[in-house]
Amino acid sequence: MKSLALVSVLALSSLSLAAAELNTLTAAEKAAGWKLLFDGKSLTGWRNFKKKEPPKQGWVVEDGLLKKVSTASGGDLITDQVFDDFDLQWDWRISAKGNNGIKYFITEERGSAIGHEYQMIDDEGNPDGKVGPKHQTASFYDVLPPKEDKPPTKPGEWNHSRVLVQGNHVEHWLNGAKVLEYELGSELVKAEVAKSKFKNVAGFGTHLKGHILLTDHHDECSFRNIKIRELPAK
Repeated sequence: MKSLALVSVLALSSLSLAAAELNTLTAAEKAAGWKLLFDGKSLTGWRNFKKKEPPKQGWVVEDGLLKKVSTASGGDLITDQVFDDFDLQWDWRISAKGNNGIKYFITEERGSAIGHEYQMIDDEGNPDGKVGPKHQTASFYDVLPPKEDKPPTKPGEWNHSRVLVQGNHVEHWLNGAKVLEYELGSELVKAEVAKSKFKNVAGFGTHLKGHILLTDHHDECSFRNIKIRELPAK
């Protein structure tokens, strides 16, 4: 695994890419097994939860960005593909007072799109962010908070995030820093899930093979450079 310093350099350098370089992989990344989840041109590979096609409104692709617009509801987007062990990375930019998130371990066997969520939010400006650290950026939403000294984020500015899942080990990264790690099925996770809104969801807090999901919280949020690398089981 890359050192923190190298990850930081790679993460932060990706935030200043020229438009022509967006949503591309280097030869080295391809050789390492990275794949783009967003081609920069279309919603290919994405669809609505429990539907066969992507929405016709609410999500737009422009200037190499995948944007959730605030003027229309399009519903959550999930990947066509499911993933088991993986390294997921992406860039994102939230609007002032905005709220969004990326979920993983999404299975359509559940009645709704419930999964572990990497929260992305205007911590200071959104009412949900003011609830506490378990509802703030880079948290395992409503279950575990990120480190108190996590890198700062501001509405309108680009950030780089990462979720790593290998076996029962999960990590959340923000702008080059690891800000949360936890073990699926551990006593800590079980206890925190039992105190959360997910306490009655069967299997929540354990390892599931599932889709990646972008939430529709009706606020503007832009994504780019969404990529994933499948990993061997730990």
